[in-house]
Amino acid sequence: MFLFSVPRHTYKVANNWHQVPDNVESASGCRALVWRTRWGHGIPNGTESSLTLEEHLVTSSRAMNPNDEPQDADYSYIPLFSDEVALLIIARIPRSDHPKLCCINTRYLTLIESGELSKIRRENRQIEASVIMLASGEHHCWEYSPHFESWRKLPVLPCEPSFYDGDKESFSVGYSLLISGRENGLSSVWRYEFLTNSWHRGPSMITSRCLFASANCGDVAYVAGGLMNKTILDSAEQYDPVDKSWKPLPNMRRRRQRCSGCFMDNKFYVIGGMDDDKILTCGEFYDREKRTWHLIPGMFNAMSSSISQSPPFLAVVDNELYALEPTSSRLKVYLKISNSWKDLGVVPVRTNYTRGWGVAFKSLGDRLIILGAVGNSEDNQSQGISIFTCRPDPNATDCQWDFHGRTGNSIGSFIFICSIMMA
Repeated sequence: MFLFSVPRHTYKVANNWHQVPDNVESASGCRALVWRTRWGHGIPNGTESSLTLEEHLVTSSRAMNPNDEPQDADYSYIPLFSDEVALLIIARIPRSDHPKLCCINTRYLTLIESGELSKIRRENRQIEASVIMLASGEHHCWEYSPHFESWRKLPVLPCEPSFYDGDKESFSVGYSLLISGRENGLSSVWRYEFLTNSWHRGPSMITSRCLFASANCGDVAYVAGGLMNKTILDSAEQYDPVDKSWKPLPNMRRRRQRCSGCFMDNKFYVIGGMDDDKILTCGEFYDREKRTWHLIPGMFNAMSSSISQSPPFLAVVDNELYALEPTSSRLKVYLKISNSWKDLGVVPVRTNYTRGWGVAFKSLGDRLIILGAVGNSEDNQSQGISIFTCRPDPNATDCQWDFHGRTGNSIGSFIFICSIMMA
């Protein structure tokens, strides 16, 4: 199913679409656009009954300002409604329409860019999730929406060709997707902004790293550990999507690379990985309030691992931690009280012959999503990558997986950059 989407850099006045200059991205640029939208074009008489929300706000603004002096209609989000009610209404607007909200007035722009609307949506469980994937040989990512079962091509990533060749890590927070890799031998970070449908370079992390753990922690994102040149790191950082900056966090209790992260119980967990040639079975979490790390010995004991294996597959649904074991293709749920794992059956994709590489496993709102090949290695070229989701139950003995289709790419030519956008 294909969805009709409004091209970026357009806005609507009096039921006509107008082109927005390509350089309009910053807050000041959007404010200038709002000014032109509301004051540079007249609204014909007799169109009151079919006004859009944007047009209604414009008309209301002029009615309150008979001298027709340029003002920003910041007196209310929606006329005749209190802000409390208006925000609950606005929170139900799909995330794909948020760029249009930015063009209404500066108050809407601030509401979205500050992350306040995302916070309200999370509190009211207005969650929209999507998966970002990159096929090798292509210069653009694809966004897949399981809810609509639709695909959308993102703009071309304007990086050097060398960026596509190496390992990449990614995470999402707010309206941003960050991808970290190497470009011409140097560490590089690219940022995709969903509101403007555009790529931007940076900001770079305080410490250049690869094979690190990361997690979306609501209003911010955390990264920890990893490898810098040949040095295994115990450092950690916090990314703020509002001011687009990195801040240092206290160091972890263990150095670790090829580890994985997740957010659970309002804490940032880092699990597994390696310290030199030693495989780590311990986990640790960062307490945001106390700003301290706490070690969990033996947290990953039940999971088989090897030096050539992929980083741990972790996903959190309804505050429960799930893991995929690559050697057996089995799903497990973490039992917090006993510090152990419970088996939930075999997943529908094969992970053992690739030791986990080429497989994606993430949370998707109240579901798990997994992408991979369903047959043996000889069948992959014809079968491509299959997409499955399930609604896990930690008290069950098995999970029911729903099939959503296949991509045309084989597992040998597919690089997954799989990130979930919440709220």
